[in-house]
Amino acid sequence: MPVNTERPTTAAGRLALPCEMAQVDDWLGEPAAGVVARLVRHPGPFVVLGAGGKLGLHLCVMLKRALAAGGRDDAVIAISRFRTLRDRGEFARRGIEARSGDLTDAALVSALPEAPTVFFLAGVKFGTASQPELLAAINERMPQIVAERYRRSRIIALSTGCVYPFVAPESGGATEETPPAPPGAYARSCLQRERAFQEVSARWGTPVALIRLNYAVEFRYGVLLDIAEKVWRREPVDLAMGHVNVIWQRDALAQVIQSLELAGSPPVPVNITGPEILSVRAIARRLGELLGVPVQFRGTEAPTAWLSNSRRARSRFGDPPTSLETMLTWVAAWLQHGGEVWGKPTGFERRDGNY
Repeated sequence: MPVNTERPTTAAGRLALPCEMAQVDDWLGEPAAGVVARLVRHPGPFVVLGAGGKLGLHLCVMLKRALAAGGRDDAVIAISRFRTLRDRGEFARRGIEARSGDLTDAALVSALPEAPTVFFLAGVKFGTASQPELLAAINERMPQIVAERYRRSRIIALSTGCVYPFVAPESGGATEETPPAPPGAYARSCLQRERAFQEVSARWGTPVALIRLNYAVEFRYGVLLDIAEKVWRREPVDLAMGHVNVIWQRDALAQVIQSLELAGSPPVPVNITGPEILSVRAIARRLGELLGVPVQFRGTEAPTAWLSNSRRARSRFGDPPTSLETMLTWVAAWLQHGGEVWGKPTGFERRDGNY
């Protein structure tokens, strides 16, 4: 990763942000032209399941705005318990219908509105190492309930690159043809989540795209923020997982929506991530330059990491427009400006697949 020594700054000498801090959620939901062109080919209403987490609000906003840009006013319906990051009001203020509900409740799921186009974002990760029943309930049984309910719909199901085995950086990353071999209980539960959709698709011919995302980042959450906060606090950066892929969240969501055209039966896996395999050490050093602080490290890089190859998606949708340097600058700027963060470290440096 080449080092860029430029430091784009505001008049006050701090790094510049791309939007007002109060407008960040709307900015992250701005659709690209490709999203508008492809989304209008698909019928509404659009249901987003598990919308209260890190991706849901921005996905719903992007759907709503893309439909409006295409001259349509289809309903976008957000379903979630709304107990983590988002409340219903944030959706309602943006013209998005929000319904509270527990997707593990089969009776509730059966009563959800019909929708020809469904986005499935629900899942659990953190705090599950000692709660195997929670993993089974949320990541295995609940997807089966949802897939069966929406067996007549086109489904975009969010998964993760963690279903792949560790690979060497020089391999270029796991492709969609790489046989899944997830290490750890969480990663195995993610593969079971995929299999729930595969089983329903096999029985009913349901078109599904399995989005193996690896890793989406924004100002308040993600691998780059995890590293930046360590650098900012003068804490050592762990090098155990020495290489990563990242993609800016708005770019990732644009590809998620456009993957509607890739959905098929049997389900089609789609790797979505940035084009580069990145060195954690180099990322930390660049963040140190941007933030003007020294960088410390702990440990050494292992010969393998969780890495995905996104060549197939990029050949269809183009390269993500947000460069690594831009992402690093924005994350560093957010910290400099005292921006709020989610306080949910990704744990990307863990190599046992348990969280």
